[in-house]
Amino acid sequence: MLMKDPKENPVISREPLLNSMKEKNEDFMKDTKKIIARRRGRRGGKGPKVEKLQVEKLNTDVGTPASFKSLMFHRRPGYGQLGTKCLVKANHFIANIPDSDICHYSVKIDPEVTSHKLNKAIMTQLVKLHRESDLGMRLPVYDGARNLYTAGFLPFTTKNFIIILSDDEEGACNRREREFKVTISFITLASMQQLRELLAGKPVDTPHKALTIIDIVLRQLAAQRYVSVGRFLYSPDIKKPQQLGGGLESWRGFYQSIRPIQMGLSLNIDMSSTAFIEPLPVIDFVAQILDKDVYSRPLSDSDRIKVKKALRGVKVEVTHRGNVRRKYRISGLTSQPTRELIFPVDEQKNMKSVVEYFQEVYGYTIQYSHLPCLQVGNQKKVNYLPLEACKIVGGQRYTKGLNEKQITSLLKVSCQRPHEQEMDILQTVHQNDYEKDPYAKEFGISIDNKLASVEARVLPAPWLKYHDTGKEKEYLPQVGQWNMMNKKVINGSTVRHWACINFSKTVQESTACSFCQQLVQMCQISGMEFNRDPVIPIYSARPDQVKKALKYVYYAAASKLEGKELELLIAILPDNNGSLYGDLKRICETELGLISQCCLTKYVFNSSRQYLANVSLKINVKMGGRNTVLLDALSWRIPLVSDIPTIIFGADVTHPETGDDSCPSIAAVVASQDWPEVTKYAGLVCAQPHREELIQDLFKTWKDPQRGMVTGGMIRELLLSFKKATGQKPLRIIFYRDGVSEGQFYQVLLYELDAIRKACASLEPSYQPPVTFIVVQKRHHTRLLANNHNDRSSTDKSGNILPGTVVDSKICHPTEFDFYLCSHAGIQGTSRPAHYHVLWDENNFTADEIQSLTNNLCYTYARCTRSVSVVPPAYYAHLAAYRARFYMEPGVHENAKTRCTRATNGSCVRPLPALKEKIDFFWFRLLELENFNFKASINEEAPKINPAYATIYVGILSHEAWTNGRLKSVVHRAVVNKEKQRLFRKPGDVLATIENYIEEHATKRSKGSLESQVTGGGEEQLENVGQT
Repeated sequence: MLMKDPKENPVISREPLLNSMKEKNEDFMKDTKKIIARRRGRRGGKGPKVEKLQVEKLNTDVGTPASFKSLMFHRRPGYGQLGTKCLVKANHFIANIPDSDICHYSVKIDPEVTSHKLNKAIMTQLVKLHRESDLGMRLPVYDGARNLYTAGFLPFTTKNFIIILSDDEEGACNRREREFKVTISFITLASMQQLRELLAGKPVDTPHKALTIIDIVLRQLAAQRYVSVGRFLYSPDIKKPQQLGGGLESWRGFYQSIRPIQMGLSLNIDMSSTAFIEPLPVIDFVAQILDKDVYSRPLSDSDRIKVKKALRGVKVEVTHRGNVRRKYRISGLTSQPTRELIFPVDEQKNMKSVVEYFQEVYGYTIQYSHLPCLQVGNQKKVNYLPLEACKIVGGQRYTKGLNEKQITSLLKVSCQRPHEQEMDILQTVHQNDYEKDPYAKEFGISIDNKLASVEARVLPAPWLKYHDTGKEKEYLPQVGQWNMMNKKVINGSTVRHWACINFSKTVQESTACSFCQQLVQMCQISGMEFNRDPVIPIYSARPDQVKKALKYVYYAAASKLEGKELELLIAILPDNNGSLYGDLKRICETELGLISQCCLTKYVFNSSRQYLANVSLKINVKMGGRNTVLLDALSWRIPLVSDIPTIIFGADVTHPETGDDSCPSIAAVVASQDWPEVTKYAGLVCAQPHREELIQDLFKTWKDPQRGMVTGGMIRELLLSFKKATGQKPLRIIFYRDGVSEGQFYQVLLYELDAIRKACASLEPSYQPPVTFIVVQKRHHTRLLANNHNDRSSTDKSGNILPGTVVDSKICHPTEFDFYLCSHAGIQGTSRPAHYHVLWDENNFTADEIQSLTNNLCYTYARCTRSVSVVPPAYYAHLAAYRARFYMEPGVHENAKTRCTRATNGSCVRPLPALKEKIDFFWFRLLELENFNFKASINEEAPKINPAYATIYVGILSHEAWTNGRLKSVVHRAVVNKEKQRLFRKPGDVLATIENYIEEHATKRSKGSLESQVTGGGEEQLENVGQT
């Protein structure tokens, strides 16, 4: 996996997506129309025919056209026929909608209210008072903001209402009344005609407005009964809440959404569980968070920070004022204990302590004055409330991160076998009783109460190829899983120099030695060349000394090896290791350039053969080997992959957890680096603005002071890497894009497809390979269930449908090319199929071709002997983005003075650190300090350059030499500056040289800045140097 170089991340100005961009996108739209017209025909001849797209080489704008309607998604080419036919049930319930249109009104509330809950309370009161008179007996539905819908016209076009609402938060004896002016005005008739045309199979755009209105109608009553969280609805009455620990409990709920499918309109219902805060006295909640006695001891600084983070934003009610239960939202926690707090009580700034004030005004004696106070209100007027005088208001979802114990408890509560999931879904539909829903009746909507019955097919598993020296050279997986017994990896890697570091205090040195020897033996059995003895004895260290310990092992091994390099580090971690794993990976991969394999303590003590085999597979891939390949790939029998050089991309963007409003998002793109096997992948990651879904660095151009206009980006680099690895340029592109919601389909497709085209054209103006763009979704809520749970021939051991089950009819889109594929065997709970939506297809795949390819690729995941639930390139991209988040040192985003790069929207994004070159497997990267503008061959002397610049020159070994794991040629490295010239021939010398150089020039440039440049790669030199 490669890291983007922070230095090569220029400012790219781009107008907002919805601004007028006619001139900039005129050529793009012409090309789009050509391709849409061309797609109406099917493939003919030996290979795909694609017109060359005229893309400007140095167009810095990769913007999206203002109109999304200029692009149509790929139509379904037909239905798949491959596989064994069967019936499954889906959690979709058919909805019947009215033929008449719906009236749309605007709502304006004065004074303006931002709370949807308060807005709804105001409108509920308005309907209660005026339905029989001014509203003409109409029962409207309201979205909580500015939109009101009715099944027919109201008796007026515009009308004002005065609504007085009581604020019961002050208690029964001290209520406040607030007056609101509500203006309702007619806007338009919302037509249902386009929705009816879509359901009839006509090629029209999805009518999102009509779907939104129906969704609001069906949620109106449910939102009054349950706690609404997005599209989810929760209640403690659905199932008794279960304690999760730390003051949290799980609430059961359900997801509800309207979707157009081939059967008509569907109501999708799925079960869910999430964490809510227990309605406890705040002091008891604090005791549970800290898991310690807080009633007699003061809080430490670290405890106070932890409590402050957990309580910020939580709503509480006071308990010291009898019937008055006023509610507040917590804004902070005092740094002083309650007994030390004083505040001004009048305009003369007379001070009084909190303890005295509560005693005098409320007659309340504060018992736990050693604890801090809650801060409520705004910064200008802060109020103090003792912990013991407050209780948490019920029904608040916990939005902070859960610890490992809480996650385990929540998973245990929410994990249900398929037949249990089906019963809960049907019970939820029964409890909601849509037949008696007054809002559904008003709008003429009815819901079926039976699960949809759907035709499905079970695709055959692919044959896998292993090494010829094993007893089983070829193998056909059964029910989505197999093992390594009697098999050897097809390409075994070599590990000559390794070490082990033990961070677990419960693992003795003898136990660690025994585990390492078992692991080494399993690697050898699996087909790897693995030296039995570590370079140095196993080193034990404390987790809080991770950086010091890693550097000690690294340099101790380097000293012992005398110029050779440590290749692998095995790390034994405690089961609950907190940030240790992330710290270790960051230090190894961005500072030391060291490949590592982590193992948890529980597996060290109880290491089964299956566990050791899985770890050996991971080590083999990390060290450059291949575990297995598809037999059809070796025999050139994969349709639309084996015929011409094909590169398969996977892309994903991961966002910070809920509640984090500053950390950048991480984008990752991986691409296959072998053909026709398509099992090896290279990857690139980059940081981009907070919660930005469009991948900003797919393609970019910028002006360099020395080199002029420079082109680069993730797609371009990976295309060059593919050519370097295979000797051929890709003639077909398949792009699996993960993590895109339906509302972002147009935006992502237009932006990223355009970036792919421009990246290709930047390499060669006439180079425009056909592209297939597929969105992969796992965060949907469709569940496929066995038609008969007692039929063991149609289910796996967990009771789930068989791996390879594919559905492309009935519950799929009425016109577009999508399908559901359950490619994995269930372990526990109910399996979730992956949803694949082919948005763009210039390769003209048939349904069978793309479904079979996707299913077969799921058997090539390198880290285990199971078929996986998501196609591997998308899976690898997700893992790469997740790993890259560890590279960001804790707290860097909170430092406003941190060096950062301006993103395309002007926001400040801190770049990720570059990986050390050894992590780039197989090929060295080209390292650059200041300037690099020359070419050199393997046997060439160090070139003459301007002595003002210091440059590290890295010679490249042949691909064959690296893949065989042997040094067959001499690697020349030269560091040139105005004082001296050095030539090194030992692989271990270059890192020491870089570090010495940094130390020598510390006065000229800060060490951190120089290190970031040393490990950075140049865009322009990729034509000469392959990267993986």
